[in-house]
Amino acid sequence: MKPIVIMLLAIFLLPSCSDNNEETKHLKPKIINPIEGSWKLVYAHILEKDSLQVKDLSKTDFIKIINATHFAFFNQEEGTSENFMAGGGSYTFNGSDYAETLEFINAPDYRGHVFPFKAEIKGDSLIQQGHEKLEAAGLDRYILEKYVRIKSKN
Repeated sequence: MKPIVIMLLAIFLLPSCSDNNEETKHLKPKIINPIEGSWKLVYAHILEKDSLQVKDLSKTDFIKIINATHFAFFNQEEGTSENFMAGGGSYTFNGSDYAETLEFINAPDYRGHVFPFKAEIKGDSLIQQGHEKLEAAGLDRYILEKYVRIKSKN
């Protein structure tokens, strides 16, 4: 009789120890794409025609937020409500190929345009570079940007 009781207990208890039950599925950490997160721009240069401009970031905050499907960026001059710019949309990231489709911005010529870049993540840095070209807006330049990951305060 005792072996039957032990066997019945095992039959009912073992399935509850599985990692696949519904109660534990939400506890597993989700594996995210390494580009996902919040990023602060720390270096940027723009090569346009024969001119190289290194952006002065000492008085501005530029952040980019990337989740599983979308990105958004915000640029604000420190200590003022002037010179605020924002935009966002969807993106793709495959290997080093990163492309942003700008869907939300106050410049209509930019909406729906795909900007292809090369992107590389090194430690807590995101390096993004590419040729931004949009004839309708008179845009034709090469950019190089370096972002650092914004650490969570938790």
